[in-house]
Amino acid sequence: MSSYNIALNFEDGVTRFIQCGSQEKVLDAAYRHQINLPMDCSDGVCGTCKCRAESGEYELIDDYIDEALTEDEAEQGLVLTCQMIPQTDCVIQVPVTSTMCKIAIAQFTGTVTEVRTHADAAYELDIQVTEQDAVFLAGQYVNITVPGSAEHRSYSFSSAPADTVLSFLIKQVPNGLMSTWLESAAAGQELQLTGPLGSFYLRAVTRPLLFLAGGTGLAPFLSMLAVLKEQGCTQPVHLIYGVTRDQDLVLVEQLQAYAQALPNFSFSTTVSDSESTHPNTGYVTHHLEPAMLHDGNVDVYLCGPPPMVDAVSEYFQSHSFTPANFYYERFIPSV
Repeated sequence: MSSYNIALNFEDGVTRFIQCGSQEKVLDAAYRHQINLPMDCSDGVCGTCKCRAESGEYELIDDYIDEALTEDEAEQGLVLTCQMIPQTDCVIQVPVTSTMCKIAIAQFTGTVTEVRTHADAAYELDIQVTEQDAVFLAGQYVNITVPGSAEHRSYSFSSAPADTVLSFLIKQVPNGLMSTWLESAAAGQELQLTGPLGSFYLRAVTRPLLFLAGGTGLAPFLSMLAVLKEQGCTQPVHLIYGVTRDQDLVLVEQLQAYAQALPNFSFSTTVSDSESTHPNTGYVTHHLEPAMLHDGNVDVYLCGPPPMVDAVSEYFQSHSFTPANFYYERFIPSV
């Protein structure tokens, strides 16, 4: 019997992946994996197991009552996991925390394979893991424990899901705990990771996409682009990549490669330093053009530092612009 990968994303950003048989109900598969999804009756009567299917195809068994799941709710993607049988891989948003379902965040070990340095701007860190541990949603992050300490740092995956070499783009922070360790890190060293985590991930693509990346906030978009390349994408996708200094523009060659591989993908870059010699200067909001906004019929994804997130939000408000969906991730480099 064939099975499908089901990603359960909980309210606190914790994600767990389970295997669900082609004739198996999601609720039953979750319990088989010792994940106690909300449930009272398991018969389609109470509605306690109601979740949202964000992507994938599935069948809802007709053995439930309208009070548990109305026709309008079903059309909006709400499902009863006790009546849901997947027909493809699916992503399900669970409206409770992971702790309420009595699950712990996954922990695993990886081995450093390579560290690459981009001047004083960023590091690229590659970590070898098992196939079982290389599961996440494009856009999510993981916590990495800094060797020799009890502290961790959070970094978004820049590699594609299912790739057993996990890649991360890490901002160089003077005297930063992880930056200091990376200065002398070598292949073969082991790292402890916890995750995947986060509610910032690529949803099903049903309309144009606008990606806004600030600095090393480029990382999750590289993962998303890898997924779009693999799955194919007929919708237009544009990315604006903004940085502070010229030398902070890293991995542009990867964006160029994606522009060649994805016919509907384009990107632009900008540097905010007023003394920059880059063709485009200023902030990301200075380069938002009407064609990119599609009169609101666009899903906007933003990953960058808090001032950038605030600036984009204020831009939308001041221009009375409301995108179909607006997903964002704030990050603050830690010393």
